[in-house]
Amino acid sequence: MSPTPEFGPHIEYDGGPELIQLLSPEGERVEHPEFSFDPGGRDEAEVIRGFYRDMVLTRRIDTEATALQRHGELGLWAQLLGQEAAQIGCGRALRPQDYVFPTYREHGVAYCRGIDPLRLLALFRGVDQGSWDPRESNFANYTIVIGAQCLHATGYAMGVQRDGAVGTGDNDRDTAVVAHFGDGASSQGDVNEAFIFAASYNAPVVFFCQNNQWAISEPIERQTRIPLYQRALGFGFPGVRVDGNDVLATYAVMQRALQRAREGSGPSFVEAYTYRMGAHTTTDDPTRYRLSGDVERWKLRDPIERVRVYLARHTDTTADFFAHVQAEADDLGTRLREGCKALADPNPLSPFGHVFAEITEELVEQRDSFAAYLETFEGHGDAHASADQHVAGAF
Repeated sequence: MSPTPEFGPHIEYDGGPELIQLLSPEGERVEHPEFSFDPGGRDEAEVIRGFYRDMVLTRRIDTEATALQRHGELGLWAQLLGQEAAQIGCGRALRPQDYVFPTYREHGVAYCRGIDPLRLLALFRGVDQGSWDPRESNFANYTIVIGAQCLHATGYAMGVQRDGAVGTGDNDRDTAVVAHFGDGASSQGDVNEAFIFAASYNAPVVFFCQNNQWAISEPIERQTRIPLYQRALGFGFPGVRVDGNDVLATYAVMQRALQRAREGSGPSFVEAYTYRMGAHTTTDDPTRYRLSGDVERWKLRDPIERVRVYLARHTDTTADFFAHVQAEADDLGTRLREGCKALADPNPLSPFGHVFAEITEELVEQRDSFAAYLETFEGHGDAHASADQHVAGAF
């Protein structure tokens, strides 16, 4: 199938499906006839150094969280090792008014939207349900139900469209919406229903699929007979495949797709072709279903290393810069370890104050019964008084 004219031709990569690439695994710039890296009037090397820093810090968040889970401090962690370029390239292409609907793995995008990574750890530690305010960050809460966020994103996109925040020509008003999902979620009904509604209503949404080639233990070739991005044509909007380990290409492609949405040209599908070098989550053992040789080959395409090599060879970036980023990552790691262990457990009675605007008699009875039960345990003191305080504070 020929590429969509809207996104132009592509280049070959490792003899596989066509995809867009601007920075090779060896750290060399690659020309493309339709896409180029535009730093937006800023110093190009400085912008790329920013991408490098973003990816290093995002990886440190991931590795520290994985270690914390292994030490029993988190109940679970969804790793993103190897997918840093896809997330940072996408996250940095956003404007402040754009809105993001994540899965449970978009830690790099959350970082780009100003979410304190400790808030992510709190969610996986089980002490809250996601304590960041989506109204402040334009970053929705994590979605565990596979693919459900695509319907949420499409509905929100239809809303901003009807609010007149699309196609006005005002760069500070026109809004795009991004729905993140993985290759496994592309098989879900919710995702395909979102495609249908987005196409039918010309919604300003970008469907950003991080194809890390494994839906837990199911390989991508068992899910589709064609590259995922080509599915978009069947729904009536353009699709494109980008090297998801290339932060420059991902940024360039997402700039185009987001602007297309903002100006009122409708939805698009971006498939970021990448690889999950770690496990699906910390409950998974990938050695049971994939070959170690595949992982080793993808390590040679490490998204961070290719940017480091480019900066060292082709810009005036000094060793001091890399050392400074490493020191910053070490400081972040220390803060996350100490901060995670210091996170306070929630009061077991607090949910009763967040069900209705005014608590019902039935809930009061349930709350008091639960409070009486808690008082039978050492350390809970006067649970009834605590319950009254929590309910009062909720209104």
